[in-house]
Amino acid sequence: MNYRIKNEYAELWIENDILFFIYKNGVVIDQSVAMKVVEDRLLLQQGKAFLIFCDMTGVKSIDKAARNYLAKEGSVLINAVALLVNDPLTIVLSGFYIKTSKPPIMTQVFTEEEAALAFLNTYNST
Repeated sequence: MNYRIKNEYAELWIENDILFFIYKNGVVIDQSVAMKVVEDRLLLQQGKAFLIFCDMTGVKSIDKAARNYLAKEGSVLINAVALLVNDPLTIVLSGFYIKTSKPPIMTQVFTEEEAALAFLNTYNST
């Protein structure tokens, strides 16, 4: 079983029942990129739902089609998501994304990795 996947956009691995998803620096996410990273995530998950830690600090931009895809079709086999961001504008935009896209799973935005992991671990008691 492969527990780590790297592609041109991100690196993904599973650790302590959390799937870590780290975007590479300068990534521009359009719908085709979103579809590729979801395909790789599902391959790694092998049919099992996970909590997701998604580090978006390297993302340069993400278009509306990609946001919509990730919020709906891209949310399969996810129990909860912690998004890690690093600047005030991204915090505002991520909050707006959550309110407007209405992802079907619990999604929160964080600026500190420790807080994001603590949030996910509240779901990890099963």
